[in-house]
Amino acid sequence: MAEDPQKIKKIAAAAYDYENDSRWSDYWSNILIPPHMSSRSQLVVDHYKRKFYQRYIDPELVVEPMSTTTTTASSQRAKSTSSSAAAAATDDQPRPQNSGTNARTSPTSATAGSNPAPARWDRQTIQFSVNAWVFVVAVIAIFPLTPKSLSNRAFRLVFMGTASSSVYSLYSVYGKPRAWNLQALQVYFQSIIPTNDFMHFLYCTTFVTSPVCIKFALIPILCRAIEHVAKYLRRNFTHSNLYRKYLENVCVWVDSNTTTLNILSSQAEIGLGFLLIVSLLSWQRNILQTFMYWQLLKLMYHAPVSASYHQSAWTKIGRTVNPLIHHYAPFLDNTVATVQKWWLR
Repeated sequence: MAEDPQKIKKIAAAAYDYENDSRWSDYWSNILIPPHMSSRSQLVVDHYKRKFYQRYIDPELVVEPMSTTTTTASSQRAKSTSSSAAAAATDDQPRPQNSGTNARTSPTSATAGSNPAPARWDRQTIQFSVNAWVFVVAVIAIFPLTPKSLSNRAFRLVFMGTASSSVYSLYSVYGKPRAWNLQALQVYFQSIIPTNDFMHFLYCTTFVTSPVCIKFALIPILCRAIEHVAKYLRRNFTHSNLYRKYLENVCVWVDSNTTTLNILSSQAEIGLGFLLIVSLLSWQRNILQTFMYWQLLKLMYHAPVSASYHQSAWTKIGRTVNPLIHHYAPFLDNTVATVQKWWLR
């Protein structure tokens, strides 16, 4: 009988050599441990090691929320002790002759005891809720029959929601700076700048205040939201009849084609950069926004999480454009070489 794949992943996560991974020291240095968990140091370290392993090594590893049974064990033992004492005291007393009232009230107490505990909103659930909302609002923004005022408002709400989701994800993983001095802030930003969440945050801040609503800019946001929603549904709703009937095939396709979505996002981001350059020739030009966005494209080109997709797209563009420039506009060769030197720096 096949062994549980999650069990194998957990064993691999426990056996991973964290001490020789420089990312682990940066990751752990930005973790803020709540005071009520300080007495459970080893459990906390193991929990964040699994989260680190999920983020950087194996995204398919399921990391369960940290159990609070240890911190509440003493209170539960106290409650059980007091309940036992109360039960013993009751047994010593004579029982009432009429048990009809007890029989009538017992279903009520049984119902109260069987009420499930309220669902806990962990990080994955919050991210799913926000990204599902972003997806719905983005569809409203790009729907052709949506009134222009509502479409523009939905456009900005999409970027605000994605920016909030990215900031929450960064805080959940990296916490806040250990100190508010220049050195600590430098170390903190060096650890979060290459991440996908930080680049999405910069992407959203570039367009959320833009006076022109470029609907083309919603493509990377939609790809991100669809990927998050599909992975959450596959992980938590596999036993739902509604999911199996209507959503399973779509979620399986999305989960198995994340590379295709990332390629689409990178091509849309690059195309948007050229669209902003063309917009400089119109009355709707925004020089500051264009400059900031091309700085962001340069960061995406060099950041490890997006470098492969962006470098592949730029290589294809170079193969097509460079021969044309060399043949029809050779006077631009020096300008192109200067721009490439700045880009690769």
